[in-house]
Amino acid sequence: MHFFFQYTKVWIPDPDEVWRSGEIIKDYKEGDKSLHLKFEDDTICEYPVDLKTNQLPFLRNPDILVGENDLTALSYLHEPAVLHNLKVRFLESNHIYTYCGIVLVAINPYEQLPIYEQDVIYAYSGQNMGDMDPHIFAVAEEAYKQMARDEKNQSIIVSGESGAGKTVSAKYAMRFFASVGGSASETNIEEKVLASSPIMEAIGNAKTTRNDNSSRFGKYIQIGFDKRYHIIGANMRTYLLEKSRVVFQADDERNYHIFYQLCASASLPEFKDLALTCAEDFFYTSMGGDTTIDGIDDADDFEKTRHAFTLLGVKESHQMSIFKIIASILHLGNLEIQAERDGDSCSISKQDEHLNNFCRLLGVEHSQMEHWLCHRKLATTAETYIKPMSVQQVMNARNALAKHIYAQLFNWIVEHINKALHTTLKQHSFIGVLDIYGFETFEVNSFEQFCINYANEKLQQQFNSHVFKLEQEEYMKEQIPWTLIDFYDNQPCIDLIEAKLGILDLLDEECKVPKGTDQNWAQKLYDRYSSSQHFQKPRMSNTSFIVVHFADKVEYQSDGFLEKNRDTVYEEQINILKASKYQMVADLFQDEKDSVPATPTVKGAAPKISVRSARPAVKAANKEHKKTVGHQAICSLCTSLSTQQIVKILNLYTPVNEFEERVTVAFIRNIQANLQERNDPPQLLLDYKYMFPVLFPFSPSSITMDSIHIPASLNLEFLNEV
Repeated sequence: MHFFFQYTKVWIPDPDEVWRSGEIIKDYKEGDKSLHLKFEDDTICEYPVDLKTNQLPFLRNPDILVGENDLTALSYLHEPAVLHNLKVRFLESNHIYTYCGIVLVAINPYEQLPIYEQDVIYAYSGQNMGDMDPHIFAVAEEAYKQMARDEKNQSIIVSGESGAGKTVSAKYAMRFFASVGGSASETNIEEKVLASSPIMEAIGNAKTTRNDNSSRFGKYIQIGFDKRYHIIGANMRTYLLEKSRVVFQADDERNYHIFYQLCASASLPEFKDLALTCAEDFFYTSMGGDTTIDGIDDADDFEKTRHAFTLLGVKESHQMSIFKIIASILHLGNLEIQAERDGDSCSISKQDEHLNNFCRLLGVEHSQMEHWLCHRKLATTAETYIKPMSVQQVMNARNALAKHIYAQLFNWIVEHINKALHTTLKQHSFIGVLDIYGFETFEVNSFEQFCINYANEKLQQQFNSHVFKLEQEEYMKEQIPWTLIDFYDNQPCIDLIEAKLGILDLLDEECKVPKGTDQNWAQKLYDRYSSSQHFQKPRMSNTSFIVVHFADKVEYQSDGFLEKNRDTVYEEQINILKASKYQMVADLFQDEKDSVPATPTVKGAAPKISVRSARPAVKAANKEHKKTVGHQAICSLCTSLSTQQIVKILNLYTPVNEFEERVTVAFIRNIQANLQERNDPPQLLLDYKYMFPVLFPFSPSSITMDSIHIPASLNLEFLNEV
């Protein structure tokens, strides 16, 4: 029986305010068709009750609890209660931080607050998490304390939608560790750790419609400590750089900050050789409209970027090489491509100043680059042809080359930052900080938003697993009385994306089809997933599709998905860059091979891109299909977990009847490519269906399950027979 008595306060949905508070003015008993309510503005309302579901409004918390600094202290913990509590704390008390158990909820104030100074760091150092007001420093202190007390490595995951302030929060966490764990030696390693931030923001952040300093890549920074818990070094891993931003920006967005910083400093004497002018003069930096950001001085930020490079030990000559490469990309985008009369071929003038500057800055042969920007090789089993390309094909190839050059430079800079932060001292423990893209939904959503939102689905699953699933399993194991919380499980949405014949799988298949198109791929999605709860077809489009994510419905435009997933540049252009007279430019492209290997041949380097070779397809048919960007999304998410965590997840969180659908041999091999260089103890995944154990690193065997004896001393009791 449900009774709501007079004077009870409730929340009802509201189209304008989302949730509206009202007070019941007449007792309600089960069977009544409506609730009689009075709102805070004294208006009266009869709120209808669906007698079939008997769904009643959410109860409002007592006023004495509103404004609590920990959401778990509320009597009623539901959406309107959470939103109202956060609103009261933010608007009335000027508190941007609120706890939810071990989770810190932060609201971006979009202004600088005086709560991050050194004296605030010292105030939180050594304190217990609940002793002071909620703060990012309290979370950082808790991680540092648990690392020292329990001698266990820690990680802080910073997640949220685009523009929520994740990157800034990650920076403040690292600043805390640099202060409380300052190095005991004169190496000033903590200064170098902090110096990596302005560099990564310059080359990896950009203005979007949501955020003036949006991270367009994911990063995981692992800060190493010695036995006395002083910082001794750090290491950074990056994930899925948004390369398409180099060649395209939506309205009111910008390219990466470094392009504008360099253009703003083009008048400096040392940069005269770059032949740069203002950002408005370059195609790759002016597509979004306004090239400036209110309150941001790009020239001043560039000085900070250069200072950070110097602090990290990047030589002046290498810095100038970096700036030459960045300038060359801008000149590449300004090439004037002239169509010939036949419409199937085109050319670039030998006198094109931007082509001259591009070749000069990269130290490559002018006539060769001019030729191969407009032609490509086609090979049959008998002979090789040189085929001219149309204007559109040349523009696509030009853009692909620009993206590839920038991505290779980005990876080079990350590698050199890691060299500067590397230590030969033995690491006793570490704290990791994961700062990955927030959930995104724009007016136009493409492949980049799809990958970002897929990553956030996986993060949400981890969040659910830790906050709800694992915690409740612990209560049950300890036989503590506990009412199970029914929380949203987003596994069906993840299956839609990554399972066998899921969205990514069908995308990879369409990329293999000689005449595959975005439209054909979209039609295959409609045919296969028309009945899925997490997939919808828009009424007014035959090329878009909707995915119902945990955070929101997102409509994706299929145009460009295939080309972005293939991520192809032409082999002839890469060979010209390999032959550059400048060593650094040549080194950037030496990892690319004439044919794509099945597995990486360079230690620790996975192939990031498909180099389109002139070799006939027949000869390459027996080679494993090169990993596409979509598959990289799967693998890169795994690199932030330990090998044992991955094995546990594969064993414990995979339903038996879906095992062959979600954890195939090919999928395991994709994961193991990212784990090959680890020094972790070998972990076993026992696969009953395929009748062989999989060892990380991968080692197939014909041994059956029945013949395997697992000694208790190995502590592998978590393994299941699946």
